Amino acid sequence: MSAERNAPAPLSACDEPLASRYDVALLDLDGVVYVGPDPVPDAPENLRKASKEGMRIGYITNNASRPARVVAEHLASFGLEVIADDVVTSAQAAAKLVANDFPQGSPVLVVGGEGLYSALEEYGMNPVRSSDSHPVAVVQGFHPEVNWVMLADGAHAINEGAKWYATNLDLTIPTAAGMAPGNGTLVQAIRAAVGVDPIVAGKPEPPLLETSIERLEAKRPLMIGDRLDSDIAGAHAVGIASLWVATGVNDPHDLARAPKNQRPTYIAPGLGALAEKQPGVTVEGGKHTCEGWTAEVVDNAVSVKGEGAPYDGLRAILSAVWAAVDAPPKPAAKTAKAAGRSRRPLPKPAPTPDSIAIDAALHRVGLES
Repeated sequence: MSAERNAPAPLSACDEPLASRYDVALLDLDGVVYVGPDPVPDAPENLRKASKEGMRIGYITNNASRPARVVAEHLASFGLEVIADDVVTSAQAAAKLVANDFPQGSPVLVVGGEGLYSALEEYGMNPVRSSDSHPVAVVQGFHPEVNWVMLADGAHAINEGAKWYATNLDLTIPTAAGMAPGNGTLVQAIRAAVGVDPIVAGKPEPPLLETSIERLEAKRPLMIGDRLDSDIAGAHAVGIASLWVATGVNDPHDLARAPKNQRPTYIAPGLGALAEKQPGVTVEGGKHTCEGWTAEVVDNAVSVKGEGAPYDGLRAILSAVWAAVDAPPKPAAKTAKAAGRSRRPLPKPAPTPDSIAIDAALHRVGLES
């Protein structure tokens, strides 16, 4: 699927509301729709508005601990009209991978919880609890009750020839009390004992988004997330448009440092962007202009002038920074001949993202650093 699609250029323009341009929203959950048990402010209202405009709302999560129906019940408590078919989990994506590789009814050892058992049963596999059942595969996903015995049993099965799948490699998971170890941390524990790597289903790897596009029958999908290294990178991996929102993990500084495969098509403070058009950036002579703002990189700092909406200013800033770090090395001036031979000048490398100061520019457009 990814070979058939090409992601739009970062900071693209959209001359109609996003909810009109794209038929299905693929929403990350933590940091986009909710934080812990509570909804992100205004998120439910904005999603209801997008739905009324004809956009299908899909909910996509790397967290494999809960079945889709339980996630749907959580979202419905915010006043959203959600059914289990609107939710796609990394457990379902992993179960689909297993079902593609082995006959239905094959025993599969679960290192995880209810979300994985439910997904494997949905795809016709036989989830088991012990390596004594001679599983053909091991599927590992986050659950708070995963313990040493489960990790050890998974390692035993893999070392005996079972194929290993992981729902995701997220090192951390957000909780009401703050960040905690995620599935990636637990995968590392098994990895140390088996010497092989798992097949990964979740973002940024393609299987979860490809499964979501298929299950939600998306023709023009839009991935929406707060994490550059999973949500936005995942969109790039399958060649679809992406919207970064500022309600979760990453911030404008992270955006400025983002490598090419983590730069979003659109940026916005929140899900209200679904009802809005998106301005583009024009570039002329090293100056990057978005609406009333113009930015350029001068002496490894961003200079910005003008006035207008803060996120128009941020678009101009990001365009200037990305162009500077992507630029090919500049030829150095020739040096004088020394000892009868000329020294070949070294090209001047492009600046690195960390070397370009943006704090003053962010303050100037109204986004405090």
